[in-house]
Amino acid sequence: MQRFLDVVISLLILVILSPLFLILGIIIKLNSKGPVFFTQMRIGKGNELFKFYKFRTMQVGTPNVATDKLDSAKSYITSVGKVLRKTSIDELPQLINTLKGDMTFVGPRPALYNQKRLKDLRTKVGVHKLVPGVTGWAQINGRDDNDDFKKTEYDLYYLKNKSFLLDTKILFSTVFKVLKAEGVNDDRGKKKSIEKA
Repeated sequence: MQRFLDVVISLLILVILSPLFLILGIIIKLNSKGPVFFTQMRIGKGNELFKFYKFRTMQVGTPNVATDKLDSAKSYITSVGKVLRKTSIDELPQLINTLKGDMTFVGPRPALYNQKRLKDLRTKVGVHKLVPGVTGWAQINGRDDNDDFKKTEYDLYYLKNKSFLLDTKILFSTVFKVLKAEGVNDDRGKKKSIEKA
């Protein structure tokens, strides 16, 4: 049932937002050189890698690491990217991942391919068996204010307590936090709130 809902809902939203995708694509291309989408290998269910999609918010050539690991003395985010990140609009292409089955709407956020410690911690407690989510329990409870151990603790809580009611709570909390622009880092590593991994 969850997979069916993922396909139907993501497809519906993608169709409705297709004009927005087109407009954003044009703006991104006009604002800086490079592709419209940023792709990155992420760790999925069973520790299998998959191609993760976002709207590109950084300059081409930016180091392929988590935002909070970037050189704080350099500016990587584009002017349009700052707006996309603050509003979390850059995350919309993950609907493609949800449609493909790489992700679901609620679950542990997919770790970067090179986040070995987080991968190992999740594997040890069985969290790697879950399909990664667009948002999750750790996302609404500190996100990048959490270290890998804390993230894993929240992910394990979700694994043990996964339910329709908990998913609903996480989705509503995510909307609230996005509207407040909580958790958005700038490109100098200063935490306005949560890192956009």
